[in-house]
Amino acid sequence: MKIVILDAFGVNPGDMSWAFLEKYGTLTVYDRTAQEEVVPRCQDAAVVLTNRMHIGQAELEALPDLRYIGTLGTGYDMLDIGACRRHGVVVCNIPGYSSDSVAQLAFSLLTMITTDLVAYNNLSKAGKWSGQAGFSYLRFFEYTGKTLGLIGYGAIGRRVAEIAAGYKMKVIASTPSKTSGGDGLAHFVPMEQLLAQSDIISLHCPLNDNTRGMFNKELIEKTKPGVYLVNTSRGAVLNEADVAEALNSGRLAGAGVDVLAVEPPKVENPLMTAKNCFITPHVAWTTMEARLRLLAAIEQNLVSFLNTGKGKTQLT
Repeated sequence: MKIVILDAFGVNPGDMSWAFLEKYGTLTVYDRTAQEEVVPRCQDAAVVLTNRMHIGQAELEALPDLRYIGTLGTGYDMLDIGACRRHGVVVCNIPGYSSDSVAQLAFSLLTMITTDLVAYNNLSKAGKWSGQAGFSYLRFFEYTGKTLGLIGYGAIGRRVAEIAAGYKMKVIASTPSKTSGGDGLAHFVPMEQLLAQSDIISLHCPLNDNTRGMFNKELIEKTKPGVYLVNTSRGAVLNEADVAEALNSGRLAGAGVDVLAVEPPKVENPLMTAKNCFITPHVAWTTMEARLRLLAAIEQNLVSFLNTGKGKTQLT
């Protein structure tokens, strides 16, 4: 059996080993793959593992031996799930492996946009100290008693809610299936109520036809003036031009994002120059601990497929 990894570098830049897969077949590892190389590199492969390469109807028609696609992460928006189903290709993703890491970075991003740590560090190194004449008190926003709104409430959203509880924050959440009740950590509310009440909004929803460009001017106008925004889900959930405009006008007080609609970003991306916008390069899931869990789950899914024809986290 031929196993191909199309874009291994994004998950394993060389600090871990793919050798555990060699016992299941002939393994070929590509650090990076251009889209036009997907079909020729996957010829005769029964198993393909990928992080961001698009595989849709055209690719599947050209790869009749393909039986299994494993995503190297939680997201699967790069795959045409309907086409995979029609071609009888099993697709498995890896949910949950990075929940702790992503939740941690979400709060790290929040800290950077609500507390001007860089400026305070520069002041202290310049010999300026609190209490001295002429000292400037900069942005420092206390979380206790504030309302955190979570759009999306899967494993990562719930982990963020657990951290927020330690800050004594009020947590509300909006999901397509729940608009009332709660789970002891978050109270479920309709989207419009979440927008109107939240001091901080953190996005934890998947990218799909309903969420693409969702956080736009119309939605921003329904939020509290001066709300802070954190996005560790998918970049295309934001209308980036509208978010940048709101940041520059002060309608949004700040935004911390780990994801952008196009990655790496183009120089003209408006968020790159927007006021109080802190951007990290899609690294929330990249802790060593999370990536080791990811590799273990990749093997578990593959073993389950080989033994039963079904993966443990099967999508199709």
